[in-house]
Amino acid sequence: MARLGEAPFIHPDCQIGGSRFGAFVEIGQGSRIQNAQFGDYSYCDRYADIANAEIGKFANIAAFVRIGPTDHPMDQPSLHHFLYRSPDYFDDAEVDDGFFEKRAARVARIGHDTWIGHGAVIRPEIQIGHGAVVASMAVVTHDVEPYQIVAGIPAKPLRARFERPVAQRLMDLAWWDWDHATLRDRLADFRSMSTPAFLEKYGA
Repeated sequence: MARLGEAPFIHPDCQIGGSRFGAFVEIGQGSRIQNAQFGDYSYCDRYADIANAEIGKFANIAAFVRIGPTDHPMDQPSLHHFLYRSPDYFDDAEVDDGFFEKRAARVARIGHDTWIGHGAVIRPEIQIGHGAVVASMAVVTHDVEPYQIVAGIPAKPLRARFERPVAQRLMDLAWWDWDHATLRDRLADFRSMSTPAFLEKYGA
């Protein structure tokens, strides 16, 4: 595979619409990305389905993840597409633009350096904090705190990745905002140092 660069690396058979990508972004084969933005270094694996979402930097999104699944109009007499995709059914009807505008405004937000496991579902308007982990097949219906690990249907906290003071120091350090050259210069320390040692060396 070619080395990633400023332009997104989009694998075959993807459907992309109304989306923006930072540097070193990779979109896995067969993924559908609509009305979304990806921060630098983030990627999704094969067949991800992501709509109406803001993805931070260094997000790790596994295969078959769904972020921002769309809702049907449960308060109206019918749930069906014919209410809002009306031209598909009637020659003289128009699309319900208001319905689609409301849907697009319900943005899910995924923080920096997050890990979304295989087949997880993150509902619209959910916020996943920096450094959080969502386990495989979880269905996230409530916001996830930074550096929290959640699992299950519906997803519930399992444990924190780090104690709160350590998590706060990582957020204060905001290493995800370091430039590319700095990341390369400190790569060996990312690989070899414990988190407390890393914070001791680079933290404020």
